[in-house]
Amino acid sequence: MDLVGLECSHRTSERWLPFPIGTRVFIGVGSSNESVISLEVLIIHRLEVSVAMKASVLVVLFFTFVFYGALSVASKEWGLAKLPPRGWNSYDSFSWAINEQEFLDNAEIVSQRLLPYGYEYAVVDFLWFRKNVDGAYVDSYGYDSIDEWGRPFPDPERWPSSRGGQGFKEVARKVHKMGLKFGIHVMRGISTEAVNASTPILNVYTKGAYEESGRQWYAADIGMKYKTCAWMSHGFMSVNTDLGAGRAFLRSLYQQYAEWGVDFVKLDCVFGDDLDTQEIITVSKLLKELERPVVLSISPGSSVTPSMAEGISNYVNMYRITGDDWDKWTDVVSHFDISRDFAAAKKTGAAGLQGRSWPDLDMLPLGWLADPNAKHGPYRKCNLSLDEQKTQMTLWSMAKSPLMFGGDLRHIDEMTFGLITNPTLLEINSYSTKNMEFPYVFSKEDLRCTSCASTQRFLSQVMGTPDDKVLGLTSCSNEKAKGWFIARDYRKLDQICCKYDMKNSDSLSYCFYKRKPLLTLGEEIMYEQDHQENFHLLASESVEACLDASVDRKRTASERDSTFLSSCKRHASQMWRLNDNGTLVNTYSGLCATTNSDKVNTITGGIRSWIATGRRGEIYLSFFNLNSWRTLISARISDLTAVLGSSFVSKASCNCKEVWSSKDFGTVGQTLSMMVEKHGCALFVLNCGN
Repeated sequence: MDLVGLECSHRTSERWLPFPIGTRVFIGVGSSNESVISLEVLIIHRLEVSVAMKASVLVVLFFTFVFYGALSVASKEWGLAKLPPRGWNSYDSFSWAINEQEFLDNAEIVSQRLLPYGYEYAVVDFLWFRKNVDGAYVDSYGYDSIDEWGRPFPDPERWPSSRGGQGFKEVARKVHKMGLKFGIHVMRGISTEAVNASTPILNVYTKGAYEESGRQWYAADIGMKYKTCAWMSHGFMSVNTDLGAGRAFLRSLYQQYAEWGVDFVKLDCVFGDDLDTQEIITVSKLLKELERPVVLSISPGSSVTPSMAEGISNYVNMYRITGDDWDKWTDVVSHFDISRDFAAAKKTGAAGLQGRSWPDLDMLPLGWLADPNAKHGPYRKCNLSLDEQKTQMTLWSMAKSPLMFGGDLRHIDEMTFGLITNPTLLEINSYSTKNMEFPYVFSKEDLRCTSCASTQRFLSQVMGTPDDKVLGLTSCSNEKAKGWFIARDYRKLDQICCKYDMKNSDSLSYCFYKRKPLLTLGEEIMYEQDHQENFHLLASESVEACLDASVDRKRTASERDSTFLSSCKRHASQMWRLNDNGTLVNTYSGLCATTNSDKVNTITGGIRSWIATGRRGEIYLSFFNLNSWRTLISARISDLTAVLGSSFVSKASCNCKEVWSSKDFGTVGQTLSMMVEKHGCALFVLNCGN
């Protein structure tokens, strides 16, 4: 039996009762993520002193025994993210413009209405340190609040309790009093403002300026100007973690967050196209030094593959595997393939930072929302239909993604509330096992849809040919990354080309012109050393357009990887190196260029299915209709056995109920079928055992 955690709040003004009014005690017991039991003790009435004392003694004795019996375990491993985390994040409804009162109002509703359903985190998303004034926007410069050590602190106008160097202490205290955990979004590395101001670096051990090798170190010494965040190049850049001063700066950041009372950190611009492996690992190690458990989530997640996650997932608790998910049907559909791949790679609930790690499909943009980069609160409804919202919530649950609701809770409607608190979905999300795509479904269109057949033929014609190519990024260990070589031409610049068919010498999918980067006389020595073997890749000899590994904006989940060309500059995202094994590596992310010879998928149709097993032997089976017409979707009971084995399917028939329609199918023999609305889904609970 494994003690996951014990959390108690104590009001010093009520010393007569060791566990006073409002006390919450949470205990998780279990040896695996599918067998965790939660217990909550909430004292909500003031008892008479004599009765209270007797009850308190029993409670104290019990929890003292449990606590001290597991103290050695809890002190070494907090069991972070034993289940996929749930909570509320401010981004979808407020972008970066949320203020203290708006945040606390939403947190209070999380506590009152969503906490009983496991939603325990309240997270402030990005740019809480930026002034919300004219001229300020996502990639603006000069509007950030930083302290004397170059560290961001909350904008005092939006977060008045932060004045006097308090940071988020008061906000965190109030959130904790609500029974919730407090989270913040942070950016990679160090702010450009701190580097340009050359602020000193804090040594957390001496409480003074960091000194090493007989000198004092400053922000300008550790900031890597050629590795700014690609989509916020005026805001933040990587820190040189090879330097003791670089690690000291990051240590001062995360120790300050812990002192504020932060329980959850969402670290952005370090994954996918913007991969910064060194910073992820360094931050993970620094969090382990802290005296409080802090969940680590990383994003944004474009170009992510299971092989990329191999070296990262055990250092974090959540990691985004797509771009930003918004309330667009194309964004929802784009999550099917990537969630399938990560489930097949057994990454769901794998080992993580002091606990487990979870592939993250991003927040749930449901309810009352804003838009990306908005400078004020929510003003519109979710654009997804009810069927599309059910599809999203069902996929997120079947894939066991963290559930972070993004709508403004002050205006949540009962339909949305019922969707995100559906007990079957939450049971699947937390406790189901063997979660995977089920490949054996088949369909027959509704006979009343007379134009469906002709529509399908038309769509198949515009999907593209097998020769369509897409240039993307992948882990350099991927065999598909190989095949790049130098095509020398002594009359002009050499070319770097790739063969997408190694058996055919004429099958060149991409060629770029190789050119050494143009360095100025004042270029930094560090830059010259890091780039002495690297080069630009030009689209043509005469046009100043270089291949860029990351775009200057955040991409949505449905945007495909493709060739990105931009004006040439001395930035690591445009620097490439050709390795002896035929891989073309980018010096910004460490990822390699690859070509994909598959058809370019311009279709959002088809049918999909997922399967999972429950704690009591039940089987969860979901049908997803991605078509723009009603579709009859079917599955054979015998195919369930092929996937799950006879231990779950010991009979030739199953008792079946469908969640969304509440329909009881009774006993189903050979085939289970249901007509599913366009972009909709069905979710079955089957019992196929004795």
